[in-house]
Amino acid sequence: MTTITSRAVAAAFASLIFASAAFAQSTTTTPAPAATPAPAKTASTKQRSPESIECSKQADEKGLKGKERKKFRRECIKEAKGAAAKKQ
Repeated sequence: MTTITSRAVAAAFASLIFASAAFAQSTTTTPAPAATPAPAKTASTKQRSPESIECSKQADEKGLKGKERKKFRRECIKEAKGAAAKKQ
């Protein structure tokens, strides 16, 4: 008999906790203003220079990744733009 009573008390206590949480969440009277989402950055938003594309291909061929790739591309683009400036 005590198990039925203790189960009833536990059920009442649990429903009290869940009910108070439900009431606490629904007491908002005014909705929060919706934030306008920032435009998603996609790869197509910025045009890549031909030098950048060529240097990326070279880095792919060499299998470079991470910091080594970044360093290689930076130097490659600098050299390519310098060579293009000398031609003009």
